[in-house]
Amino acid sequence: MIGFSTHNEAQLRAAAGEPVNYLALGPIFGTGSKQNPDPVVGITELRRLRPLSALPLVAIGGITRANARSVLEAGADSVAVIGDLFPEGGDIRGRVKEWIRVLTPS
Repeated sequence: MIGFSTHNEAQLRAAAGEPVNYLALGPIFGTGSKQNPDPVVGITELRRLRPLSALPLVAIGGITRANARSVLEAGADSVAVIGDLFPEGGDIRGRVKEWIRVLTPS
């Protein structure tokens, strides 16, 4: 699978014609995983930009268990997670189970 990361409308429009399997858009929220992150996209902009491409859209940047559902409801097909996947206690397996509960539709 090959993805193409985008950070705004112009990049998303340009990437939609590339020979890739999915597009990423972000950061949706503020993120601490990059020293110089791009400007925050936000939920409202994600919702507005989603119709610009038929490719699957992965939301990136600042995604947590608390906000992931709103990101999916705004149109993302999936989310990419870094920081919220690694709990302080180190129980990654337990955290992944929490994520599965959050991402499984009710």
